[in-house]
Amino acid sequence: MGYLEGAKTALDYGKLACDTMMKKFKAEDLPPKGRFHYHQGVFLSGMEKIYELCKEEAYYYYIKDWVDSIIDDNGNIHEFDSGQMDDIQPGILLYFLYKKTGEEKYKNALDTLVSIFKTYPRNKEGGFWHKSIRVNQMWLDGLYMGGPICAQYGSEFHKPEYFDMITEQIILMEKRTKDSKTGLWYHAYDEDRKMEWADKETGRSGYFWGRSIGWVPVALLEDLRFLPKEHKNYETVVKMLCSLLKAIVTFQDSKTGMWYQVVDKVGEDGNWPETSCTCLFTSAICEAVLRGYLDEDYLDYAKKGYEAVIGRLKEDSNGIILDNVCIGTGVGDYEYYCNRPTSENDLHGIGAFLLMCSSYEKIRQRN
Repeated sequence: MGYLEGAKTALDYGKLACDTMMKKFKAEDLPPKGRFHYHQGVFLSGMEKIYELCKEEAYYYYIKDWVDSIIDDNGNIHEFDSGQMDDIQPGILLYFLYKKTGEEKYKNALDTLVSIFKTYPRNKEGGFWHKSIRVNQMWLDGLYMGGPICAQYGSEFHKPEYFDMITEQIILMEKRTKDSKTGLWYHAYDEDRKMEWADKETGRSGYFWGRSIGWVPVALLEDLRFLPKEHKNYETVVKMLCSLLKAIVTFQDSKTGMWYQVVDKVGEDGNWPETSCTCLFTSAICEAVLRGYLDEDYLDYAKKGYEAVIGRLKEDSNGIILDNVCIGTGVGDYEYYCNRPTSENDLHGIGAFLLMCSSYEKIRQRN
């Protein structure tokens, strides 16, 4: 016990979260065990960010051990579904491992994953389906699941066609999900207008789910790390990023510093402060300020968000506890989102927490 007493900086908290999860799971046992899936990918992407700051080799080996438990020596992935971007996202870890080791199996796996996008199902406008079973549906988190891996591939291996592809997806997603009144993006879009959640005129879902929106600025910031500044859509993506973040900050709860499960309905009956979206919004604001996309004043929102999350941390004999994290969620109405169960220390939440800690630490070190 006493883990929290010794933590002073965002990096300290990030390391505590990594250590807690490493104590809970052997790398190969991360759920869903044996499957190449975004649950592990989100968490380990956050761990990679912490490793970049502290160079604790145990974190590198933990990431490597998980990836090596899922792919063979030729880079073949044991179990994944090529019909959903959720099972492509963990490929972002392969760049890190390929650079560290030079082992071709990681490059081979990357080639396999990124090439899927050449034939991945699209709607009539060219938007990627969220999954092969979600016919003609685009969901916000698809920008995170598929964008950064393709942006980095385009940069690392001189494949500029991927820059065009990912920016076109971003532009189309904004076109189909952005609300003109709030500036927020709706959770999903159904081109066929067949889903019960889809507006019959616009095809959009009806509510602003926190974590789905949170993935958008995080994804765009990752894309912009690799997108050449001279690319035709670079400035457009920057403007979209800033517009969304400026909309998001207006819905931060002034009392708690948190953002809510349904973002625009702060304090309304049934709604509640959600931890993972607060982490993602805080991380994105920090990164946008660090790169000069947003003014320094926006760090006030990030500070409130960071302190709100840190202030609600608990601990037990295994380490820290991060609570009020919405479990994986589909698309629904207001009651559906409000009634979603919460979890402690799930991989969504810890991954988002690590992204926040790494971004906030970079602000601290800069200052």
